[in-house]
Amino acid sequence: MRVCLIGPSHPFRGGIAHHTTLLYHHLQNRHEVSFYAFKRQYPRWFFPGRTDRDVSKKPLREDGAQHILDSINPITWWAVYRRIKKEAPDLVIIPWWSSFWTIQFWTIATLVKRFSSAKVLFICHNVVDHEHRVFSKRCARAVLRKGDHFFVHSENDARRLREVLSPAAHITHVFHPLYDFFDHGPISKTEARTRLGLEGDTILCFGFVRSYKGVDHLLAAMPLILRSRKVTLLIVGEFWEGREAFAEEITNLGVWDAVRVVDKYIPNEEVGLYFSACDLVILPYVSGTGSGVIQIAYGLEKPVVATRIGSLGEVVEDGKTGYLVNPGDPRALADAVIRFFEEQKESEFVENIRHAKERFSWERLVTLIDTETAGAKANCEETPTSPAVPLIVDQNAKPSAGSGAPR
Repeated sequence: MRVCLIGPSHPFRGGIAHHTTLLYHHLQNRHEVSFYAFKRQYPRWFFPGRTDRDVSKKPLREDGAQHILDSINPITWWAVYRRIKKEAPDLVIIPWWSSFWTIQFWTIATLVKRFSSAKVLFICHNVVDHEHRVFSKRCARAVLRKGDHFFVHSENDARRLREVLSPAAHITHVFHPLYDFFDHGPISKTEARTRLGLEGDTILCFGFVRSYKGVDHLLAAMPLILRSRKVTLLIVGEFWEGREAFAEEITNLGVWDAVRVVDKYIPNEEVGLYFSACDLVILPYVSGTGSGVIQIAYGLEKPVVATRIGSLGEVVEDGKTGYLVNPGDPRALADAVIRFFEEQKESEFVENIRHAKERFSWERLVTLIDTETAGAKANCEETPTSPAVPLIVDQNAKPSAGSGAPR
C-alpha cells in the first residue's frame, strides 16, 4: 500500500512528534511511505512554552522526512497536496490533536478528497482540545468530517467523536504504543538516584505542568503520604502555567523537603535517568483523554498510579500494573502510594508490565491500520513487504538553540 503521512517530527519536540516519527518508521517496514513533516510548527506568539524545538543531543529522527509544511504559509499547504497528488497514495494519515490545525488540515484534506482517490485516516490524540474551548467541537467537526477512518486512544474519545460526527463514523479504538526509545542503556535505580542527589523511595510526576493534569491534588496528597512514609516527589517538566502559585502551595503545605521540581523540558537522553530513579509514576489528571507518559513508564517498566480519566483507566490494570483512583481525590492518591510501598508491589507490577507490552506494540498499530483501512486499496494484501528500516536516534546531533518544554 502507498501511504502519505503528515505531521511533526524532529527538530520539533514532544509526544506528537515522537508518535508520528515512530509511526513513519514502523509503517516503512510494510509499505511505501512518504512523510511530509513541518518546517514550522507554531508561530512563536502562539506557543506557551519556551520553545517548540527539541534540545536533545540524541533526537529521534527519520532521514526520509520531507520538511515542507509551514503552519502559517498557505503556499506550503498547497505544496503538500501537490506532492500527495503526485504520489497517488492509497491512504493519507493525519494526526489530530489541536484546533490550531483546523485551517491547515481542513485545506489539505479537502483537496485530497476532492482531487484524488486516496482515503484519509485521522489519528485523534484528542478529539477536542484539552482546554475544551468554545469552538473546539466546531473545529473538530469541520476537519474530521473529511476523514474516512478514525483511530482514537480511549472509549471516551470514541464517544466524543461520534457526537461530533455521526454514530456511524468508522472509528477504531487502539492503544497508544509504547515509547521505549528513551532507554539509552541500563541505569540502576541506585546510580540514577546518586546522579540526581536523591535518597530513598521516590515517586515521579512527569510532563508539561498544566492545570488539567491535577498536580495540585498530588501536592495536597504529600502531607498524607509523609505521615506514613518518607517519600520524595519528583515533579519534572516545564511549567506552562501557575509556577508561582505552585511554589506557594508547596510552602503552605510545608513539604519542600520532600519535593524536587525540575522546571524544564527533558531531552531524550535524560528521560531514562528520571524514570530509573523512581519507584512509581503518578498521573493525577483531572481531565483529558490520555497521556504518552504511561507509554514511557511502561516502556521503561515502571508501575503507575493514575486517575480514571480517558484512556488512563483503560491502559492501567488496577492492582496489576499500577493503581487507579478517582480524579481530584488527594486521599485516594495518598492511599495508593502508601499501599504500593507497604505491600512491596514493585516487582509484581513490573513483571505484569512486561507481559502487557504486546498490547501496546507499534506492530499492532500498523496491523490495525492495514486491516481497518483495507478498502483503501482493493489489492492491499498484495503489497510487498519492505525490508525492516533501522530507527534513527541521532547520537551526534547538536541541540537546537533555546530550552525546551516537557511532554
